[in-house]
Amino acid sequence: MASIQREILLAAPAERVWDAIRDFGAVHERLAPGFVVSCIVDGDAREVTFANGTIAREVLVDLDDEARRFVYASRSERISHYNGALQVIAENDGHTRLIWTVDMLPHDIKEYIAGQMDDATRALVSAFSSMLSG
Repeated sequence: MASIQREILLAAPAERVWDAIRDFGAVHERLAPGFVVSCIVDGDAREVTFANGTIAREVLVDLDDEARRFVYASRSERISHYNGALQVIAENDGHTRLIWTVDMLPHDIKEYIAGQMDDATRALVSAFSSMLSG
């Protein structure tokens, strides 16, 4: 199984970051606008449309407010296993460390998923920068 992890330092308080992450149906508005262009919630799942036209059905696995941990899963014709986890950690200086881990199969999609995570990270950093300046 391939695994990718990103640690992202955000100039925003952990409470605000967690509030945006846990808002399951607003990923396209609050978390990664521009990277995710649409999100339709259907029970414990959401259909997410990405800017590149890809559509993914993501199922909510766990939303732990105490641990500030969000876990989701997805499958498609290309991806037999995809499990993503986001953990929000408050830093002493008012910043937030976001740890995003994705485990997936098959291995040969690792570089593609890593690139998508990098694009999503840029959108996320931009969204929180705009939120704090505006």
